[in-house]
Amino acid sequence: MTRKILLALIFLSYAVFTQAQTSKQTGKKHQIVFQLATDDTIVHKGLMRQLNNVLTAAPGSTLEVVCHGPGINLLVKDKTIVHEKIQEMRSRGVQFAACENTLKEKNISKDKIIAEAFFVPSALVEIVIKQEAGWSYIKAGF
Repeated sequence: MTRKILLALIFLSYAVFTQAQTSKQTGKKHQIVFQLATDDTIVHKGLMRQLNNVLTAAPGSTLEVVCHGPGINLLVKDKTIVHEKIQEMRSRGVQFAACENTLKEKNISKDKIIAEAFFVPSALVEIVIKQEAGWSYIKAGF
């Protein structure tokens, strides 16, 4: 009888510990920087789904998307196909950064960039700064 009680207590303790660990993981607020360097619109749509998935699984997380090279098209007014999704993600706190080096290289003026974006001098330096500050890094794409 005492053996059964002991086994039951061990099982119950394990269940409580596992539940506590799950709650901690769900409640964690992550800081994630996403790098977007492709103009593939399938990737752009996928990125919007990924952002939504992260915010659903880990509410309160801080997310930033850094766009450069061909990825700048995500933020160009007359080229983006996900502007409404960007607006939705902005309302949920996601930041979108446009690389000024890319704008210069591609001769794109800042007024061609959607209002929801902000500007950084160098996309790669922005990503490095975030990583040095402890942010996780994800490269958007397939």
